[in-house]
Amino acid sequence: MNKTLPDPSRPLRIGTRGSPLALAQAHETRDRLAAAFDLPEDAFEIQVIKTTGDRVLDRPLKEIGGKGLFTREIEDAMLAHKIDIAVHSMKDMPVEQPGGLLLDTYLPREDVRDAFVSPSVGGLSELPQGAEVGTSSLRRKAQVLVAYPHLKVVEFRGNVQTRLKKLDDGVAACTFLAMAGLNRLGQTEVARGAIDPEEMLPAVAQGAIGIERRADDTRMADMLAAIHDHATGERLAAERAFLAALDGSCETPIAGLADVENGTLRLRGEILRPDGSESLKDDASAPVEDGAKLGEDMARRLLAQAGPGFFDWRT
Repeated sequence: MNKTLPDPSRPLRIGTRGSPLALAQAHETRDRLAAAFDLPEDAFEIQVIKTTGDRVLDRPLKEIGGKGLFTREIEDAMLAHKIDIAVHSMKDMPVEQPGGLLLDTYLPREDVRDAFVSPSVGGLSELPQGAEVGTSSLRRKAQVLVAYPHLKVVEFRGNVQTRLKKLDDGVAACTFLAMAGLNRLGQTEVARGAIDPEEMLPAVAQGAIGIERRADDTRMADMLAAIHDHATGERLAAERAFLAALDGSCETPIAGLADVENGTLRLRGEILRPDGSESLKDDASAPVEDGAKLGEDMARRLLAQAGPGFFDWRT
């Protein structure tokens, strides 16, 4: 292995988006690899790659093409051998990767919960009739409208800093962020509190960092194996199988969370009508090694229960 380890003259090139959170995730990946192989920081090179999702901020994600918006340019750079690995927020990742790429390394999962953020109120239940809630997430929008149909949801895109400025400017009374992101940025004070998954089930793979590589790059496979978190992998296998069987994308309000205890995996799943008029939930358990099948079976049950036309993208 020593012969193929990166060094300052031939650094390992890490591709990432350029937001403060994306960079924090890339730095965590670099630091874990450096510690695992006793390498200096300058044996790594972090390359910022701007994606379509970063450039187009004035339209909802579903109008400009779904989840690949935050990954396509990064994956193109990897296929062109301009970078060696790519670091992603797993909740942004499509369930299938382009040919020639593999996504099979996960770092230990952070807090999975959504954070409630508001300059004026402590929770959604305190908001008056017609108050505006800012979010670009179809999942969060539908979950809010199911539980609080008297509220109004407005489009709210951008990174953490952009969204906080919009709150300060009075664009909305509150918004949501991922607790994982706030923890990684050292900005937990921004949140009024974390929302219990029983109240707002998080996005599939929320809080998890994934590292993508070329499928034929055995050097990277060997290095990444040293920092892979198996427990996170077990949970994501179930959640992403659930998402895949639902044909999930940024155009679909889907939530899912797996937890493992004493060899048993519990999966909670939810699908919602995009307008927030209906929510269907399921909760099931299986041995951890059967997690992917559990996710697929749950998706099938919910789709059968929903019937045709539940998601507007299926009509």
